[in-house]
Amino acid sequence: MASIPTLQTERLTLRAPKLEDFEHWAAFFASERARFERGILPRDEAWRVWAADAALWTLRGYGPFGLEVRETGAYAGEVGIYQPDGYPGPELGWFVIPEAEGKGYAAEAARAVMAWARRAFGWESLINIIDPRNERSIALGQRLGGVIDPNAKGECPGDVVILHDLRGLA
Repeated sequence: MASIPTLQTERLTLRAPKLEDFEHWAAFFASERARFERGILPRDEAWRVWAADAALWTLRGYGPFGLEVRETGAYAGEVGIYQPDGYPGPELGWFVIPEAEGKGYAAEAARAVMAWARRAFGWESLINIIDPRNERSIALGQRLGGVIDPNAKGECPGDVVILHDLRGLA
């Protein structure tokens, strides 16, 4: 079984998924906010997807981190590396709950995950696979230093694929 690290940023703790995280995850994916992510999911399907994502830690040695605000311990969302079967490669992904939006938590956590991936695996790059209508996620991927690769394969036709060069990270 993979050892799931705990990462610290200035404002966040990135830690192993916990069962209680699912309630936040299910609420997000039951809402209209999920339309550009995996789509709106009924609870039973949300459980299968969430559990499969959490299992990536055991199966691949990486996966999602639950985000907690260090000052309060409040759950803020999820950032991690995803690669279900059929993905073109490890993908850096994120979501934050409504109460955590607009605070820069996704960017802060994503930077920590990119640096960790570089140190832990020696990877030279990561990708984002983003629905072309998800302008906020595309903008975040670019703010993180990523570059849209129009020739890269996404999960679905038309996906925006952003390439992140990790070689300059410690």
